[in-house]
Order: sequence, then structure tokens, then C-alpha cells
Amino acid sequence: MSLRDFGLLGRLGGVLLRSPEEPRGVERQFGAIPYRHVDGEIVFLLITARRTGKWIFPKGGPVAGLTPAESAAEEAYEEAGVRGRIGAAPVGHYRALKARPGKARRVVETPVLVEMYPLEVAEQFDDWPEKGERKRHWATHAEARRLLSEPGLVALAEKIAGGARE
Repeated sequence: MSLRDFGLLGRLGGVLLRSPEEPRGVERQFGAIPYRHVDGEIVFLLITARRTGKWIFPKGGPVAGLTPAESAAEEAYEEAGVRGRIGAAPVGHYRALKARPGKARRVVETPVLVEMYPLEVAEQFDDWPEKGERKRHWATHAEARRLLSEPGLVALAEKIAGGARE
């Protein structure tokens, strides 16, 4: 796997990554795909990204003392205000670029590998840590496909929706 797998960065060089488990030069994050069943259909909880306002699933860096799955569940609570049953194994991963402020007011894009876990929502809270910073929206499977900004997230939601029908 090379940085070419990160789209735009492919034009910037050929730095090699060791593996999805231990990438060098790539930040690891963990995320949750919150879902529930309503009237026999699967619906997904989407949130907006703080900087861009695009629809995404909750994700963030590792939390000290927590497993990757537990870190993903904690992000779901902090960013979307939900708790539930987190999958022990990831449904998959996707690659993204995270924009960060750099020197001289330049934006630096850091490659990120995000491992995503299914989260069957059991509780939704009216107040949560990032309530004032994000919007949240329950979306049908079809609507989530249209709204999600990352193609990798669409593919992972498809895996969950396919498994939910079996």
C-alpha cells in the first residue's frame, strides 16, 4: 500500500506504508457506524464534521486505556450522543485526508486510516459533549448513501445494511 491509495497524496510521493495495522506516517483513528432498526428497516445516525459540515460517522483518535472498539464507542457518545452495543471486530476501514493548520497559515493534509466498528444504538441522549458543534440526523439506508461525503463510508454502511438483511 502506498500514499497513492490516499488519492491526492499519490501525486506527492511514494512513501510506503507497512500495513493497515501499523502504518508509518499515517494517523490511525477509530470510528463507529451507529445504526438501529425502525419498522424493519436499518437507519444510520450521521453527524456533521465540525470544519466542513459534511455528513460523516463519528470517529477520532485512540483513547488511552481503551481498546479500538471502545474508543470508537466513546467517539459515538462524544460526537453523536449515543451509546449501544459496539461490534468486537471492525466492519472495515477507509482512508481519508485530515486538514490541519500548518506553518505560515498553510493547511497540511495528513493521511488517516480509520477503522470502523458497527454500533447498534440502544440509547440516544438529548445532551452530549459536542452537541453545540455538530448536527445529527437519522437517515434511511438510501438517504445515507446520498448524504455521506466519503465513498469509503458508503461502502462500509452497505456492508452493515447487507448483513442486517441476512
